[in-house]
Amino acid sequence: MTSGGLFVLHMDLNFGKSDGLIAAVVQDCGTNRVLMVGYMNQEAFAKTLATGLVTFYSRSRQKLWTKGESSGHHLKLKEISTDCDMDALLVKVEAVGPGVCHDGYESCFYRRLEPSGWVESEPRAYDPNAVYGGNA
Repeated sequence: MTSGGLFVLHMDLNFGKSDGLIAAVVQDCGTNRVLMVGYMNQEAFAKTLATGLVTFYSRSRQKLWTKGESSGHHLKLKEISTDCDMDALLVKVEAVGPGVCHDGYESCFYRRLEPSGWVESEPRAYDPNAVYGGNA
């Protein structure tokens, strides 16, 4: 995938299926834990490759955002794979910081379904109010 530190891009990702966006499942390269799911457009994908920091397209804010802009909890790109339809990505990363989730958890997948309903299955990794100033 890389040559002398530069990404070699020869892929025809299918950004046409979902309004120009593709799902990006983010996985920790060391533990294989799924950390989050985001969406990328072509610009976010190109910026991720160019900078080595994972960048998404925010559907709610209608703009690019690089994970860690406000928290400092960046996702350093290690590897990208695509599915057979070339319309989804698996993005393996090194997570910098105590957690990825804006609610203060290591992963956005911190709730588990129990017979009683959804329960938090792990302790918070950091205080989101201290990081985001109550705007999490």
